[in-house]
Amino acid sequence: MTDTAVTETASQLQNVRVDLGARSYDIKIGRGLTGGAGAEIACVLPDARLAIVADETVAALHMDRISASLDAAGLQHTVLTVPPGESTKCFSEFERLCNEVLGARLERGDAVVALGGGVTGDLAGFVAASVRRGMAFVQVPTTLLAQVDSSVGGKTGINTRYGKNLIGAFYQPALVLADTAILDTLPLRDFRAGYAEVAKYGLLGDAAFFAWLEQNWKAVFDGGPERDEAVARSCQAKADVVAADELESGKRALLNLGHTFGHALESAVSYETERLVHGEGVAIGMMLAHEFSERLGLVGGETVERVHRHLSDVGLPVRIQDIPGQLPPADTFMDIIAQDKKVSRGALTFILTRGIGEAFVEKGVDPALVADFLKEKLQA
Repeated sequence: MTDTAVTETASQLQNVRVDLGARSYDIKIGRGLTGGAGAEIACVLPDARLAIVADETVAALHMDRISASLDAAGLQHTVLTVPPGESTKCFSEFERLCNEVLGARLERGDAVVALGGGVTGDLAGFVAASVRRGMAFVQVPTTLLAQVDSSVGGKTGINTRYGKNLIGAFYQPALVLADTAILDTLPLRDFRAGYAEVAKYGLLGDAAFFAWLEQNWKAVFDGGPERDEAVARSCQAKADVVAADELESGKRALLNLGHTFGHALESAVSYETERLVHGEGVAIGMMLAHEFSERLGLVGGETVERVHRHLSDVGLPVRIQDIPGQLPPADTFMDIIAQDKKVSRGALTFILTRGIGEAFVEKGVDPALVADFLKEKLQA
């Protein structure tokens, strides 16, 4: 991963279908895909005018190529930029973007295009869901994390002082374009953070995929066909879960493996990305979920060690102590966890595991057990 220009080497296009009846859509995956983004969008949304939302860093890297592609397809578009970083997912930026989309006189049949990572996708998607009670929405994810996770499944939203993603909507895109060549421009830290979500799919329900990743992760990082394969298999795993449980009333909660702990860690550092980015929080969170499962007698230590070894091999943090700076006490973490979206009538829900690929949803977890576990991990 470097900051050099994207290598536009064409690769065989892979397609994953998210089957949601009349709201079904395709995830197209391949190297150099953004060069034909205009034609792909025009096939799905002919004659739509577009508002492209991108953070300033992504716009500098990729907007010229996207704009040229849209021009070639005859699609009118306006560019709206936002500051980079998790703090952009806030009420003020949401309000500003809604007003700018309206100010551009875009209509209900027009579309919002998210060009960027998970922050941009979540924010732009919530704008699309809200303006004129719903405009079309297209995701062009530019990070590994966004390509395999946040761009798929229709979760949109912003953060509040009470926690992450607590204001938002389920709103499916009309199309997702995942150009794996764009990932060549990612800093190594960001690619690693996205890889945590790739590993998650193996850990939660596909032991064979996790074993494949143990053997092929270096090729995934290097950008060969293994990268396209990892993105496609991750998207297929998420598409299958979303099709079965779109609104997260049951099975979809499995996708939150590591996220209850991870979101609490992000909140505890006030979303300061210098200290912790989302995928790093997920990596530590997945380790905590496996260690907590071991504490409850659900999984053996050899499985926990295997997960630890793989995440460490790729360079991800695996311990709370890997986060730089001071952290709050366990009681503060418990207050944050109590605001988690999976909490029901005050009862804690965690994604636990009985082994690689054997995650399950456990409701009514005793808060005292979690608090004692966190106290021990914070003091380790």
